[in-house]
Parts: sequence; C-alpha cells; structure tokens
Amino acid sequence: MNRRTRISTALTTLGVVMAMVAGCSSASAAASGADATGKLAELHLGYFATVTHTPALVGLSEGLIQKELGTTKLKTEVFSAGPAAVEALSAGAIDAAYIGPNPAINTFIKSGGASVRVIAGATSGGASLVVRDGITSAADLKGKKIATPQLGNTQDVALRTWLSSKGLKTDISGGGDVKITPTDNAQTLTLFKDGQLDGAWLPEPWASRLVVEAGAHVLQDERDLWPNGQFPTTVLLVSKDFADKHPDAVKELLAGHLDALEWIKTHQTQLPTVVNDALKSATGKALSADVLTRSLGNVSFSADPNAAAFSTLVKNGVTARTQTKGSISGLFDLTALNAALKQRGESTVGDGGLGAKQ
Repeated sequence: MNRRTRISTALTTLGVVMAMVAGCSSASAAASGADATGKLAELHLGYFATVTHTPALVGLSEGLIQKELGTTKLKTEVFSAGPAAVEALSAGAIDAAYIGPNPAINTFIKSGGASVRVIAGATSGGASLVVRDGITSAADLKGKKIATPQLGNTQDVALRTWLSSKGLKTDISGGGDVKITPTDNAQTLTLFKDGQLDGAWLPEPWASRLVVEAGAHVLQDERDLWPNGQFPTTVLLVSKDFADKHPDAVKELLAGHLDALEWIKTHQTQLPTVVNDALKSATGKALSADVLTRSLGNVSFSADPNAAAFSTLVKNGVTARTQTKGSISGLFDLTALNAALKQRGESTVGDGGLGAKQ
C-alpha cells in the first residue's frame, strides 16, 4: 500500500468513526428527549442474543417491556459481549443493558462510581469451560489455545481466574501457559470444529453448541465454583445519568423486566419456543432442540442480582489483570426494584452493603 493510499484509507476510517460518534450523540439526544406531556420519547436498550439473556428475549418478544414503557418508544441493540455494550453506554448510544457483572464492575471503578447502576438481577448460571477430547484436567491445558467472548468480559475473567487458581499463567496479550484468544462466539464454534481452538469458556447457548455440535465436553461448570451453584451471569444495568434524569422510565423498564421474569415462571412449556424464535429473529438462526434444552437446563432467572458475589468478582478481575483495584460501593441501586417487588407481594432483595447512598 503506497503513502497516498494509506492517507486515503486513514481519512475514510476517520470519517466512519466521526459518523459513529455523531450517531451515538444523536441516540443519546433522542433518549433524553420528551414529548409534550414530559414523557420520555425513546429508551435505548442493549442485550445479547444468548440464552443467558432470556429475560430480555422474553420481555422484548412478548412486548412486556414496551407495554410498561407506554408511549416511550423502545429501541434495541444486540451485542456479543459486555465490554462493547459498556462502550455504547458510556458513549450515550444506549441507556440501559442486560450485561454480565464484570464489565459493569469495570466501568463503575474506572469512572469513580459515576457511570452506571445495577438495578436488578436477571440470570444465574449458564457458563462453562468446554474442551476437546484428550483434555481431562487443568494441567492438560498448558500450551493450548482457549477462547472467550471478549477481553475483560465475565467469562474471560472467570477463565483467567480459574487458570490462576490451577497455577497456570496468562496475560492479556495472549501469552503465558495458556493462550487465551478473545473471539466472537460464532467464530469460536467454527474454529473449534476446524481444530484451531482447544476449548472455550462460554455462556449458553454457545457452550452447549460446542458440546452438541462439535463434540466438546465440559471441563469446568462455573456453577461448581460458587456457593450453592449461584453466581450472577446477567444483570440489568442503566447509565447513572439516565437514571438520574428519567427515574420514571427506569421504574417502567423494571416493571417490564419483572413481567418477563414472571412470564418465564408461568410459561415453562412455551419458553423454549419463545426463546428460540427470539434468537432466530436476532441472529437469523434457531437452535436445535438438543442445544436449546441443554442450555435452558443450565440457567435460572431471578431479579436478585446476587450482590454478595460482586466483591469476589472484583478480586477475580484484579487477579485476571483485566481491571484495576477500586471500590464498588454504590454500584447497586435496588430502591425501585424493591418497591416494585413489595407492590407485587414478593420478597425484596439485598444489595450486599453496596447500595447507592440515598
């Protein structure tokens, strides 16, 4: 490539970046706007097309969140991993997101507590390390190549922490005893089938897809690493700025989220079809019955964010060297959630002493 071509390419790239920034600014402005009655015009929500985001899939596909928002128009964005969703939140492109806990922790610490608030739990479980034949212990992973969805995402941190506990070193550039390669989930499946990866620590349904479709087996189910098998996989996160400016919209979003959780409880027979249809709509491809059944069997859903686990998650992020040390006091604001739970006659949930000061 000659110098003139490089300059032209650089200018084109700069133009694309500027357009993206403009788009983010526009989205943020739209979310802050209100109609003549003062009602929020639009709410921008991020989520992942995964089984671990079933409350989002149900809430969206069944129209439960939109119903609670009323005239506020719901707009959605699909992400493949948490760090990308956090970037969108920080840029103002979205106002809220279903997301894994580690990216939420990371942005909170980096911003000194000014960026986000966790307002509810969503999913527990549904993540594991799956590997190819011949790998039966952590020691067998030395010199192997293992994928995660994205550097610093919840599964990436879990893998690095687990390997460290087994005496295996990693670094964020892919070096060390085990080579960790952050890879898009769909690409991970392809690479594993082609023999270019030895395993992956993945959320559902991708862990089950590697098992059912590619012959992988589970080396470590993450549930076995936590008390009572419970650990937060997905929480509902909002921009602090958005929450401060639009508390009514946050309450409506929470109401739709709770409606989705109730729907899941009372529609177990219909759940697989609804989830699969939502995944097909988002990705263009439905799951096989075997993958879907296995995936849903590995997760549970609750509004409780399991706040007590977050201090451990902070330590894990530091161990994994994907985040800096810092306080997460104030990360949770469960005030609106607990008010809604009381109104519905349900038990309230705790913030583990990490609640925002009122």
